[in-house]
Amino acid sequence: MIHEQMHNFFRGFRRDAHPMATMVGVIGAMSAFYHDSTDITDEYQREVASHRLIAKLPTIAAMAYKYSIGQPFVYPRNDLDYAANFLHMCFSVPAEEYNVNPILARAMDRIFTLHADHEQNASTSTVRLASSSGANPFACIAAGIACLWGPAHGGANQACLEMLKEIGTPDRIPEYIARAKDKNDPSA
Repeated sequence: MIHEQMHNFFRGFRRDAHPMATMVGVIGAMSAFYHDSTDITDEYQREVASHRLIAKLPTIAAMAYKYSIGQPFVYPRNDLDYAANFLHMCFSVPAEEYNVNPILARAMDRIFTLHADHEQNASTSTVRLASSSGANPFACIAAGIACLWGPAHGGANQACLEMLKEIGTPDRIPEYIARAKDKNDPSA
């Protein structure tokens, strides 16, 4: 769960705002709510901040998504695992029961693991650079999210999703493979 007053931050964004803009703002604002975990010189506070960020990021990401589509926020459930909870918060609605597909939850869990094990990438370097200034952990992670937004990093995932949306149906896959192989095609 996140602090209830943090819901107000979402209302400050336009509904069509890019989700990464929302994430940068809300994650950075966590330092205004969790003063007991902003001192990076205190090992205990660093650990508390780490736990909070790992626990709250899926909630905030799901809330950014729900806000963008005009649906009410869905609270996390303690009986679901990490990936299943994220899917639940993204796709359930208060008016009906939602059962998380275990295959999708397992796939999401693996995607999360692959992203976590992405070594020293640009966003990790950004977090480390920001933290070298003594900035609080929430500001540092917000900086990393801003870096992840770039088209040469996490933005590449967005481009891939947009391409899949453009392809649309399986029967169009051969056409797109041919275009990718065609050196004269500007989309290649």
